Amino acid sequence: MAHYLLVPFGSAGDVNPFIWMGRLLKARGHDVELITSPLFDDAARRAELRFTGVGSKDEYEKILSHPDLWKPYKGTALVFEMAGKLLRPFYETIAGRIRPGETVLAAPFTMMAARAAREKFKCPLVTVHLQPVCFLSVHDTPIIMPGTEWMLKLPVWAKKILFSLPNPSDFKLTPQVKAMCREINIPSPRRVVPDWMHSPDANLALFPEWFAAPQPDWPANTHTVGFPLADLRTLFELPADLATWLQEGTKPVLFTPGTGNTQATAFFREGLAACEKLGLRALLGTSFPEQLPSPLPSFARHFAYLPFSEVLPHVSAFVHHGGIGTLSQGLAAGVPQLIMPMGHDQPDNVMRLQRLGTGDYLAPKQFKAGAVAAKLNHLVRDGTVKEAAERASTLCRADEPAARAVAVMESAGAAARSGRYLFQCP
Repeated sequence: MAHYLLVPFGSAGDVNPFIWMGRLLKARGHDVELITSPLFDDAARRAELRFTGVGSKDEYEKILSHPDLWKPYKGTALVFEMAGKLLRPFYETIAGRIRPGETVLAAPFTMMAARAAREKFKCPLVTVHLQPVCFLSVHDTPIIMPGTEWMLKLPVWAKKILFSLPNPSDFKLTPQVKAMCREINIPSPRRVVPDWMHSPDANLALFPEWFAAPQPDWPANTHTVGFPLADLRTLFELPADLATWLQEGTKPVLFTPGTGNTQATAFFREGLAACEKLGLRALLGTSFPEQLPSPLPSFARHFAYLPFSEVLPHVSAFVHHGGIGTLSQGLAAGVPQLIMPMGHDQPDNVMRLQRLGTGDYLAPKQFKAGAVAAKLNHLVRDGTVKEAAERASTLCRADEPAARAVAVMESAGAAARSGRYLFQCP
């Protein structure tokens, strides 16, 4: 059996897929440890995974409440800045747990401490990519920020030039990585993005090919396995009063701005006003109830945690920020989606949702009650949207993400035991 160090970085949407993977590996008899923010100690405990928190809860909560987190470019820069600040403590924690000939690392590309540990200790690293925007392809080019859709029409040579230009990681993370590489005596990357963005060992893409097909310029040894659909539903009970409320009336519209979003007052205000215009019920999901009007209108209910896989089959539409985990749950449930993309991977996810015909979007400045009502009215009534959503749901059910992800991870474990630094997955 192998020893897996899973090192996610980010909000619940970033961490939950690693908990999902950790439970799968543990069920197969492997030794699994989760290393991430102390905010997730409870979720790890419920999943019965060994857990080590790095950094303080206050540090992470400060980032979550930062006004720039949900802004284009600034939000990405903030994430890289946080990754740079925590680079050393994460590396030291990982280094203290490496078992030569046994350990496999799994981490997102933002967790450069894991890549440094791979170079130092010669243990396999599986880079886990949750969304297609991580692949800077000149063929199926991702939308990196809102307003950059024009890049899709550029010739290949122009895209290559644009991708070579400085990005937020060059200023917020690369200097710290270079300095640490010198200290621990390993070769440093010229630029962490793109040079250390993908592992030479294996890259696990946690989305299906029908959502984003592999391209000729994707790194070798990349495996698209499907959406993990990790909402930890078996670890948390569905509130009894929620089940009762769902059965008492017409299907509501579900609104959630993302697990880490503390700046969604306008999102909820305009969404509730849109539901009032249409005579629809509203279900609100947020861990930050101070963003909600008090008291709530009689047609609305709020819950801090909503297991999407259980709730979505009972809603008429799904309104959210466009994070890949949230969006994939909507696809699996076959529910029309309305997205308010702000930054990070969200604009690119919206583009792919529109290609499937299963939803639409409004930019934050456009997210007003009248516009939201018009979009919702179309989405819940249009037969072509419903048919597209049902097709996507069928595709999700046909995928086998658990078995395929485990196969990649266990191939890495076999490589670690055989002493192979570079390996090929089946």
